[in-house]
Amino acid sequence: MSDEAIMTREPMTVVAARDTPAREVTSFAKAAGATGSRALPIVLALVGIVAIWYAVSYLLLSEDRRFLLPPPHQVLAETLGNPQVIGPMLEALGQTTAVALIGLALAVAIGMGWAILMSQSTLAEKILYPYAVILQTIPILALTPLIGIWMGYGIPARIVVCVIIAVFPMISNTLFGLHSAEASAHDLFTLNKATRWQRLTKLQLPAAIPSIFTGLRNAAGLSVIGAIVGDFFFQQGSQGIGGLLRTYTLRLNMESLFLAIIFTALFGVIVFSIFAALDRAVVGRLFGWKKR
Repeated sequence: MSDEAIMTREPMTVVAARDTPAREVTSFAKAAGATGSRALPIVLALVGIVAIWYAVSYLLLSEDRRFLLPPPHQVLAETLGNPQVIGPMLEALGQTTAVALIGLALAVAIGMGWAILMSQSTLAEKILYPYAVILQTIPILALTPLIGIWMGYGIPARIVVCVIIAVFPMISNTLFGLHSAEASAHDLFTLNKATRWQRLTKLQLPAAIPSIFTGLRNAAGLSVIGAIVGDFFFQQGSQGIGGLLRTYTLRLNMESLFLAIIFTALFGVIVFSIFAALDRAVVGRLFGWKKR
């Protein structure tokens, strides 16, 4: 290569090398700003909850009744430093996490399979969809005695409760997504004599991805509720966080009860946030837009 060519190419290389760190810094700043803007409402909400908690504890409750709502610093001081409280609570939270994840996985598999079957046959949809509605509308507390009698009062019963609560969002959202493919696209597949399997895998399922992830996000939050409800009512086997809530309530152990409530709330928020971020990342990357 001649010296003249080198002289003409070298400045462009230098400029590109100089601009790359600047672009990376700008991109990092934008990402940090977006994360901060999303986290700010959550932080403000937490601050507001703590402020209301202190106000009720010190302004509305007399000193002899303050044990009903001990202030936050008292709850943390008497529980976080006590291994007899924090140890069993973390172990119970791990048990509840396992139940919630297993229940969520089963709810996703059952819900998507249920919806796919209904999308392939109008008769199947007419027969199966009412059962999905029944699962959604019957209060789970009315079913827990039967579940306990049939399956015992251990972990399998908790998983069943979790699945019953979390499966309907997967069914309804997946079915809606499978039906959302445009009619013109269906006509194109018909002209090309596509098989039912090709139409499902190459048209309907890709079109249903945003709805599937919306259902997954909702089912994730409901699976946490189902796991805690199952822990609360089914006490055999290793104890979950719902079982500890029941124990602390019966003993009027208010500090431990409030710490368990805090852990439960944080657990639900974390699970929902993880799947909401996964929803935004996957759908945004595949479809070129960001979900709010």
